[in-house]
Amino acid sequence: MYWYITIVQTHPILTALIQFAILGTLGEAVSKWVINKKINWPFDLRQTIWKMIVWSILGVAIKYAFTGMSGFMDALLQHQLLPQSFYSSTFLYAFSKSVATNLQFGFFLVLFHRFLDNLPLKEKNWNNLDKGILSMLWFWIPAHTITFILPTDFQVGLAALWSVVLGIILGFFNRKR
Repeated sequence: MYWYITIVQTHPILTALIQFAILGTLGEAVSKWVINKKINWPFDLRQTIWKMIVWSILGVAIKYAFTGMSGFMDALLQHQLLPQSFYSSTFLYAFSKSVATNLQFGFFLVLFHRFLDNLPLKEKNWNNLDKGILSMLWFWIPAHTITFILPTDFQVGLAALWSVVLGIILGFFNRKR
């Protein structure tokens, strides 16, 4: 674990980029595997590279958002806009940070992700954005509450890992019968 913490502390942006490039892309692939009931890489090389680039960009944005939301939460507490019990309770702090992150940054992230996914496509796909937005309520707020309970050095890595978990869940929801 020491090596991971050292690398994350030394290269926070690069590690966010790499973790999301790998795990975000893997999450999309796992979703396809579950949907199609077979394990084979679902993307050609060009698509794989593009997906890794998209997830890299999202990973960097998420790293900045997580860091910024910590400052936001601290400012709310310092100005007594949240009860002080939020500061002394790890769970309340993590939950409120998760709600703030998802409701303020999450909408942008869902739209930006779809925008980037659509860039190389001839026919743009804006279908089911509502499902992506709703996932903030049933998946991302609870997931990021757990994420924000952890020490800062593990938060981006777990957020990237949640992408694989969400891929599995969405794969089952969209599974071919």
